[in-house]
Amino acid sequence: MNLKEIRALLELFREYGLTEVEIERNGERVRVRREPPAAVPALPAPAAAAGTGPAPATQAAPSAEALHDDRRQHLVTVEAPMVGTFYRAPSPDADPYVREGDVIKEGQVLCIIEAMKLMNEIESKVSGRVIRILAENVQPVEYGQPLFLIEP
Repeated sequence: MNLKEIRALLELFREYGLTEVEIERNGERVRVRREPPAAVPALPAPAAAAGTGPAPATQAAPSAEALHDDRRQHLVTVEAPMVGTFYRAPSPDADPYVREGDVIKEGQVLCIIEAMKLMNEIESKVSGRVIRILAENVQPVEYGQPLFLIEP
């Protein structure tokens, strides 16, 4: 890729709030990835122990509220890295990638978010157990919306 194409790609990142894109052309592959911000300042954060892992869900679902506060402080929240449609499975007739209670590994695909006709696999950043799935299948999700609670 030339510099002009790379700049155009970076502009798309900014314009659409993308976190990852991969392009392969003529045997050359370019992958650009950025981590989403750690916190969404517009949402109030629940009280948590300082400095212990990622913050718990900022939009607590009723099922997540049922968890004890001391246990919830140790859960890792997987948030939507983009706006799109949440899919629990690779196709309508396939089994979901994960279910509540499943033991998962770091890098394992948890779901797909469709954005601008692109299917983006969302992977776990930790190994552990899926405690709660906070998003509904085939429903829109917002950037930063909590999708999963994982117990490392």
